[in-house]
Amino acid sequence: MMARVWGNNDWPDATYERQETLFGDIRVKSPNDRVIGAYRQRLRDAGFAHVPEPIPMRNSTNAAIYYLFFCSPKPVAAGIVEDIFNSYR
Repeated sequence: MMARVWGNNDWPDATYERQETLFGDIRVKSPNDRVIGAYRQRLRDAGFAHVPEPIPMRNSTNAAIYYLFFCSPKPVAAGIVEDIFNSYR
């Protein structure tokens, strides 16, 4: 399922990092900003020229549960969405 969302099978490289421990190499979750950056780049690679910084959608304890992305080939649409996103930041 993640390959369909991501667009290819490269998603584990962006979402997990290798970490050396006493017991050998393990895979740990990458920080959110790294995953967000990689996904924004995938959207750009897919042909969307304008991908504003996403906005985190938070629950009642202020934890980010997902990030709302917007992408468009039109700069005017991206500008409108950036204004909306910035009003919620």
